[in-house]
Amino acid sequence: MKEISACGIFGVMDRSGKRFNGEMIAEAMKNMYVRGNGLGAGYAVYGLYKDYKEYYCLHVLIENPDAKKKVDEFVNLNFDIVNDEEIPVNDEVDVVNPPLFWRYFVAPQKKGQDKKLSDDDYVVKKVIEINTKIDGAYVISSGKNMGVFKGIGFPWDIAEYFMIEEYKGYIWLGHSRFPTNTPGWWGGAHPFCILDWSVVHNGEISSYGTNKRYLEMFGYHCTLMTDTEVMAYIFDLLMRRQGLPIEVVAKILAPPMWDQIDRMEGKMRKFYTALRMVYAPLLVNGPWTVIVAHHGEMFGLTDRIRLRPLTAGEKGDLLFLSSEESAIRAVCPNPDRVWTPHGGEPVIGRLDEKALKKVVK
Repeated sequence: MKEISACGIFGVMDRSGKRFNGEMIAEAMKNMYVRGNGLGAGYAVYGLYKDYKEYYCLHVLIENPDAKKKVDEFVNLNFDIVNDEEIPVNDEVDVVNPPLFWRYFVAPQKKGQDKKLSDDDYVVKKVIEINTKIDGAYVISSGKNMGVFKGIGFPWDIAEYFMIEEYKGYIWLGHSRFPTNTPGWWGGAHPFCILDWSVVHNGEISSYGTNKRYLEMFGYHCTLMTDTEVMAYIFDLLMRRQGLPIEVVAKILAPPMWDQIDRMEGKMRKFYTALRMVYAPLLVNGPWTVIVAHHGEMFGLTDRIRLRPLTAGEKGDLLFLSSEESAIRAVCPNPDRVWTPHGGEPVIGRLDEKALKKVVK
C-alpha cells in the first residue's frame, strides 16, 4: 500500500530571540511517530554557534575515507578554516550504517573570477561543487550560526544520536520521514539546506523536473535524490538572490488559478499575471506543506488547496507550526491561540530588528 499523506513536520521559534535546547522539538516529533517509518528524520537549529557566528559552518556527510581526504583538500584550497572537528554522536544509539559527520567553520578564500561573487554566492558555488564532484560527500548545511543534523531513523533515534538536547537555538525545525518515491538514506533525510535556508516538507512535488531544470540555469544542482531539495534552492533564489518577500514568493509557488486572476481588476490582475508568466517554472504542483527557516524568520506554507495539513499555534513569544495540533499541545498544553492557515497563505514569525542583530552580528 502506498501512503502519501504521512511525514511529520514541526517548527518552533522564540520571536524574542531567546535560545532553548532540542528537548522540546524532540518531544513534539515523538508525538507524531505514526507519520514516519524510520527511514529518515532530522533537525535544523538557528543560533547554534555563538562563538563562531561570523563564519560559515559546513556540516558534511562523508561516506568513506577517500571522500574525507578530498573534502579536506577542497575546503583548505577554497576557504580559510578557523576550526574543524567531527560532529559528536552517541555511538550507543542503534542507527543503520552511519556515515562520518564533520563540521568546518570557514571564511571564503576567493581567487580569480570568484572575487566578483558575494560571500554567499561563493559558498553556494563551492557547496554545489562538493556535492557534484566529490563522490561520497554531501554538504547538508552551510549557513552561519546554524546547523542541520539528520539521518536514517525515527526522530527520537536521530535526536539521541546527535544529542540535540545539548544544543540551543531560537528556531528549531524537525522532520519525520515517510518516503514514497525516493530512497531512504542519510543524505535524503530532511531538513534540506543551502546557506541558512532550511526546509522540511510533507507531500510530493509533481513539478520537480520542471522546477529542477529552471534552477539549474542559476547554478543549482540537485544531488540528494529527494524532490524536497528543490524547495531549499527556490527560497534561496527568490528570497536571498532576488530579494522577494515570502508574501510574494507564496504567490509564485502557490498562485491563484487563472480564472481567479481573470476576475481581478487593474494593478492586481497585472501583478498576478506577471508572476505566473515570469515564474511559471517555479509553480510547485502536487500536494505539499513546507516549514522554512532562515535567520530571523520562520514560515509555513501549503499548496493552494491544502492537500497536506498545517496547524499554527502561539504562546507568548513562541510560534509553533506543525502537521498536527496534538504535537503543539504535547509541548505547550495551553497555547494562547491555535488555528488552521488558509491554503497558499504563509504563516510568518520574525525577530524584531534588535533581536536579529544579536543573532547575526
